[in-house]
Amino acid sequence: MRTSREPMLLPVPLDALRPTQMTVGLREVERKRAEWRGQRDDAGKYLGRHMIPVVLGPKGKSYVIDHHHLARALVEEGQEEVLTTVVADLRPLSQDAFWVFLDNRGWLHPFDEHGQRRGYADIPKRIRDLADDPFRSLAGAVRQAGGYAKETTPFSEFIWADYLRRLIKKTAVEKNFDKALDKALGYARSHEARFMPGWCGVDPDLAHHV
Repeated sequence: MRTSREPMLLPVPLDALRPTQMTVGLREVERKRAEWRGQRDDAGKYLGRHMIPVVLGPKGKSYVIDHHHLARALVEEGQEEVLTTVVADLRPLSQDAFWVFLDNRGWLHPFDEHGQRRGYADIPKRIRDLADDPFRSLAGAVRQAGGYAKETTPFSEFIWADYLRRLIKKTAVEKNFDKALDKALGYARSHEARFMPGWCGVDPDLAHHV
């Protein structure tokens, strides 16, 4: 079984890529779209620096395990192909065994826009069909604002999205995103969030001894 990352030199159609999650934050997708438009004059180099990591699954299909927001942004911008990096070749597995492998490996996030876990069959088959989760956008904006650090925990932004979902009303995020962001930053930096991945708050117990 191949586990090293090997770049696929031939472009892959974006519509042929299969997601391994159910949602994206469309605000973050818009940010990626703006970034892409700023790089279009040098599109080849941009795509070469932002290859999409995939695993090969049953029937040779390519499943995206990161950069779903970039992939969705490229779809929205009319880009037809993208370069991929193969992380693992899991073609020998049955479909059921494949999903379980991804789930156990931390390469799958089958949670919908309400934070509810769904069955594997409910995962969209195309990047363009990913649903919008406003709290995923909020979690991404909190990280961009320095509310927590980027780190290696799989789907850490979704972990933050679900944490914030339980503290802030969805209507508040949809009606006034900036106000919700200010509130979310306060929650992210609070001592109560110290168990969260990438937490950047101040531990009062440690501060007391400095």
